[in-house]
This record gives sequence, C-alpha cells and structure tokens, in this order.
Amino acid sequence: MAFHSIFDYGPLRTEFEKSGISDQFIPVVWKHVLQNPSCDIDTIASLPSAAYPLLRSKFRPLTSTVSSAVDSKDRVTTKLLIRLQNGSSVEAVIMRYDTRLGKYDGKPRPGGIRSTLCISSQVGCKMGCRFCATGSMGFKSNLSSGEIVEQLVHANHFSKIRNVVFMGMGEPLNNYRALVEAIQIMTGPPFQLSPKRITVSTVGIIHAINKFNDDLPNVNLAVSLHAPDQEVRCQIMPAARAFPLAKLMDALLSYQASSNQTVFVEYIMLDGVNDQEQHAHQLGKLLENLKSVVNLIPFNPIGTSSIYKTSSDQNVKKFQKIVRGIYNIRTTVRQEMGQDISGACGQLVVNLSEQRAIGGASLLTDIEDLRI
Repeated sequence: MAFHSIFDYGPLRTEFEKSGISDQFIPVVWKHVLQNPSCDIDTIASLPSAAYPLLRSKFRPLTSTVSSAVDSKDRVTTKLLIRLQNGSSVEAVIMRYDTRLGKYDGKPRPGGIRSTLCISSQVGCKMGCRFCATGSMGFKSNLSSGEIVEQLVHANHFSKIRNVVFMGMGEPLNNYRALVEAIQIMTGPPFQLSPKRITVSTVGIIHAINKFNDDLPNVNLAVSLHAPDQEVRCQIMPAARAFPLAKLMDALLSYQASSNQTVFVEYIMLDGVNDQEQHAHQLGKLLENLKSVVNLIPFNPIGTSSIYKTSSDQNVKKFQKIVRGIYNIRTTVRQEMGQDISGACGQLVVNLSEQRAIGGASLLTDIEDLRI
C-alpha cells in the first residue's frame, strides 16, 4: 500500500476536513516532522485524538529515504540520492556559498557561508535536451508536492538551507500543480523560506509562464534559453519546437510587465554551436527589451558519449564581453560546483557507478544574490 507524504498538503487537508479536524493543525504536524524526520506519528503533540489513527493509516512522516550522500572533494557540494517509495530515485544537490561574495547596492554583503538546495521535480525529464544527462533518462513520473518538499527536509539535516533552486531533474513547469503547492509549503510555516530566495528554471513552457506570477508572486523565474535563434535552439533542445522563440519572448515580456521581476537567462556554452560572436550579438538584440541577467554556463560533459564540447575560456570571455559591454546586459559566468560527483548543471542522472575526478570549486556567489 502506498502512503501519502505528510507534506502532501492536498490529501492531508482533505482528510482533516472529512474528519472535522482544523487545517490549523497541519503546520504543527510539519514542524514536528521537520525537527524529527524519523518520528512516530504518536509522538506529535497537541493534535485532536482523531488525527492520530487517520495519520497512521494514510500518511508517513517521510515516504522517501536518502540512499547515499556524496561530498565533492572540497566539501562545498553534497549530492543526495533519494529513493522514493515506488522504488524510483531522484537527486538533489546542496551547494554552499559565501554571501560575502555577493553585492547589495554595489557594496559587499555581510555574512558568511550558507546553503542552496537544487531540487528535482520529476523522475527523469521529457524535454530531451541533448546536453543534459537527465534528458537521457526519458520521463518516468512526476513527483508529488510532498516528495518535492521531502528533499528540503532531508537536505536540512546536512546543512541549513536558505535558498532553493528548481534546477534538478525534470521540467518544473510540466509538474505545475505540485510545484506550486510545494513552494507554497516552503514559504509557509514551519519552513518560512522567502519567495525571493526560490528560483524556478524552465525550458519555456509558455502557458505556465503566463500564470506563474499569479500563482507564485516574488518567486524568481529562470529560462533555459541556450540559443538566440529558433533553429539552433531546436537543434540542442528538441522540445523547443513546441515553444517558438518569438512567442516565448512575448510571454516573458508579459510576465515581467505584471511582476516587475528580473528574468534569469541560462545559456549553456557549447563549442562551435552557440558560442560564437554572432550568437552573442543575436542574444543581446533578443534581450534588449527584457530586464534580465544572463548566466553563461560551462558545458559539463556527460561521460564519454557527449556529442558536444565545452567552449574555450577565451570564447566564453569574448561572449560575455559582447553581451555585457555592447548591449549593457548583466552577464555572469557560472562557476561550476560538484563536477567531481556529477552534481553540476546538466549532470544529474540516477547513476552512482561513474564518479568523475575533475576537481571541485571554490565558494561563490549565488543566483539569488545577482537579482539586486
């Protein structure tokens, strides 16, 4: 028998309502489980007596378990392999950053090291991006909102999580209902994450972008653009055929007009494919009316089977100089974390048999710090 996660808000609220139990007790349950993830239901204090048999019969404090936790050599990154109750697995990555490397109003931030969690929203992914390891898995299933939140619960016992990025396995906007519910849970008690410290990445699911600000105000939106024209985009991202670039840009402009949010643009640098000077000029012109931050991402090879190569440092710097210098668009180069444990961008795939020894990365500033 499959049980619901106690963090599956919809089923939990429904069962409480049917039993005449106020949903005000739900945060009480969550707080206890967050602090005691391996607890027994009966140890949760101050609930109505009817709640205990109900919770025991249909819910579990956690329906997933951490199968393994692998640290990068520099211990800046930890990759969690999380086994779901149906036998499938997903990966989540904890990345530790130094807030002092970010800036606020042009001044260095105070503080020190804190952690960001890269979360998965699906088992596998149907987008099939040719540069991404997860895409090679194909699509297996959506995660429930509770299974998404449980990744945060697990991660908090390795490092206190301040920021969350939905950049793990899966296309978050293809699991929209669970995504929205999970973020609403994360921003409420007992987690109390700021929506400004949550970022959702998408390949560009236009109908979901159109309602994103209404459902998730103040949450950051990142778009995996990866090419400045439709032809190249479809070449490396087959799913882009369903989301023409012109319509995607219209959706982003409408989103920005209603939200006043900066849009993060993710752009993977593939040698000879999308990293030439003409591509930089095309990207600058494409984004000239959008308030955005461009994040150039070094390509992380997928084992020995990849058809792509990483752009040279020279090409990356030249690309950045054009977009930032000529078009005045803030452009950063992502310093990769967790490559040696296959935990970097594009490397998440459920396979622990192959460990890379590429070396780690030093502490760096986080994506949410770039929005100021």
